[in-house]
Amino acid sequence: MTSEPAAQAAEAAGPAGTTAGPAPSPALLEALAGRRPARTPVWFMRQAGRSLPEYRALRARAGVPMLEACLDPALAAEVTLQPVRRHGVDAAVFFSDIMVPLRLAGVGVRIEEGVGPVLDTPVRSGREVSDLVARRFGDGPGAEGVGAIEEAVRRVVVELGSPQAPGVREGLSERARAGLEHSVGSAGWTPVLAFGGAPFTLAAYLVEGRPSRDHLAARTLMRADPDSWDRLMTWCARLTGEFIATQVRAGAAAAQLFDSWAGSLSPRAYRERVAPYSALALDVARQAVSPTTGKAAPLIHFGTGTARLLGLMRQAGADAVGVDERIDLGEAIEALAEADPQAGACPVQGNLDPALLAAPWPILAEELDAVLAAGRAAPGHVVNLGHGVPPATDADVLTRIVARVHGSADWESVALAGWEA
Repeated sequence: MTSEPAAQAAEAAGPAGTTAGPAPSPALLEALAGRRPARTPVWFMRQAGRSLPEYRALRARAGVPMLEACLDPALAAEVTLQPVRRHGVDAAVFFSDIMVPLRLAGVGVRIEEGVGPVLDTPVRSGREVSDLVARRFGDGPGAEGVGAIEEAVRRVVVELGSPQAPGVREGLSERARAGLEHSVGSAGWTPVLAFGGAPFTLAAYLVEGRPSRDHLAARTLMRADPDSWDRLMTWCARLTGEFIATQVRAGAAAAQLFDSWAGSLSPRAYRERVAPYSALALDVARQAVSPTTGKAAPLIHFGTGTARLLGLMRQAGADAVGVDERIDLGEAIEALAEADPQAGACPVQGNLDPALLAAPWPILAEELDAVLAAGRAAPGHVVNLGHGVPPATDADVLTRIVARVHGSADWESVALAGWEA
């Protein structure tokens, strides 16, 4: 009888008795771990939707509002997969919205065209906060929505594969399969990236009731009623952390905490009244184990207009920090290293200006090369935009960016040939 250790060794042996090494990890996960993969990974915030004609056609056929679209497993999975098939990016960011967990906690919220999220009843008093925090993620009717999210993520993992199984790509065009093959690279699978809105961004929407330029009502509650602010932010942190954890437990292998409005705060206000709750959200998300990797998901902490807050964002506990276009990437890497002198520099994500997507290719290419060069100062670098893809972006430009980041002349020729569904 063969001993268990011997059997394991035989199973791992390659031809002629040589031991096969472990399969390489996807480039995104390597970079987030602070390593330099064979190719620099790249994905785009808001890559799932808006700029893709196939997304617009799908939404038109579905004929449902945004939040309902996010809770349709087949539709959400298809939109998540579209940019991977087309661009060959290194991650599929899950198609959803930062308002979804509010909906799943029974909060009345909708997305109005040309406006953004609108709350039925803003939360501005201690009593209103008490009513809100009695709600829980997935309670009552929300349980069905949680199940829809889990099902959508699982569907995406089936097509993108995992270390345990290759992706299933039946019924796809040759061009779509080529995109998926480029995406998986030597790892053989593409990670799904979970995401959620940071507590301050959720709280700002809840208090303002709609998008705001200065978030005056939210900042007033923060200053005038610190107890209610603490209860509100704690609730938001646990809610969004559980939203991310739900995606991870369904198979997402990495995640991003997205703070749209933190840039409106002073460093002191952020440090005292916001950062502890972002840390709580990250802690909740980190408790989830992905069945895809058997591990907790590495976490990216991103905010817009946060050049002065980057060090504080790192200290909140993420594995990597996203950088928008309003600061030089090299300067950001230095600031992040100074925030933790003992650990030194951390992995970064960013920071190509989205405005460049409409520029002539030679100008865009030069700036992209500068971002790549600056990113070498960090232990790991994920190329991304400083914010989301503008709706009018030529999708073929995004594919060409992927090719240049990956250093692939073959994939650039595919990008130049254009897309065929």
